[in-house]
Amino acid sequence: MLEQGLLFTLILSFLITVLLSPIFIPFLRRLKFGQSIRDEGPKSHQKKTGTPTMGGIMIVLSIVASTLILAGQFHSINVEIWMLIFVTLGFGLLGFLDDFIKVVKKRNLGLTSKQKFLGQVFISTIVYFVLVQHGLPTDITVPGTNLSVELGWLYFPLMIIILVGASNAVNLTDGLDGLVAGTSAIAFGAFAIIAYSLSMYSVSLFSIAVVGAVLGFLVFNAHPAKVFMGDTGSLALGGAIGLIAILTKMELLLVIIGGVFVIETLSVIIQVVSFKTTGKRIFKMSPLHHHYELSGWSEWRVVVTFWLVGFLFAIIGVYIEVWL
Repeated sequence: MLEQGLLFTLILSFLITVLLSPIFIPFLRRLKFGQSIRDEGPKSHQKKTGTPTMGGIMIVLSIVASTLILAGQFHSINVEIWMLIFVTLGFGLLGFLDDFIKVVKKRNLGLTSKQKFLGQVFISTIVYFVLVQHGLPTDITVPGTNLSVELGWLYFPLMIIILVGASNAVNLTDGLDGLVAGTSAIAFGAFAIIAYSLSMYSVSLFSIAVVGAVLGFLVFNAHPAKVFMGDTGSLALGGAIGLIAILTKMELLLVIIGGVFVIETLSVIIQVVSFKTTGKRIFKMSPLHHHYELSGWSEWRVVVTFWLVGFLFAIIGVYIEVWL
């Protein structure tokens, strides 16, 4: 029965996104909510200027609706579900404000980094206190072992680092058609399997809802994209996957399952540090996906390659926790 519920969740979230998109995309176009492409980005991306953005609204709506419908049906709405929805909506709202400023106010940088960071920390702090009050362990577990380290109050800054870091990492990865949608589907699918193996069925259901939503979005976001998710979608997805890692006590495993997001973030850090210290760039452009584009790879080749790498990381992560 539970397996059927997970399947229905996947189908429902997929259908909600697919059915919303033909209505929502023209609406975004009429509102002139088109993507503004940065001049310093790859020149081939200039043709994407004007493509509707804020498609992440559809993803968030699909996730929340399908989760509440199916979790309610199976009487599995609990504090974890509410916090996952809270983080998804909260980080999604931050992303929406960022997108809105970019496309409506014509400020290409959107929210300042300080504003975005403070918003992320505020949401993360609320989640921390709610979950700890409801018995969230403050230890960190070594994947595939019975070893754990009690952090006590130090778990608070760690939780903020995970949520803020994960949301920004997914946001940095969102630079090519279908890249984040595909890699997110893979990563959330891996966490759905892990949560199910831990009998955390509500978390598994939410993860499956995300998989269905982003796969439905991918129908319209695959190259050439008819819509972009924008920061609305990428920040929401990043925050959600960070919280899932926390709830399942797979904080360290997130580094492996979210390996593509980690590599993309590291490429930006390495590029910035190298340029500021030596005046030289390691990559032709960061994040890493742009490096391969400028090396002559087609956009589709880069995306599919990153999907495959993400799939490999996901298999390793599931193997360590479920099958090792």
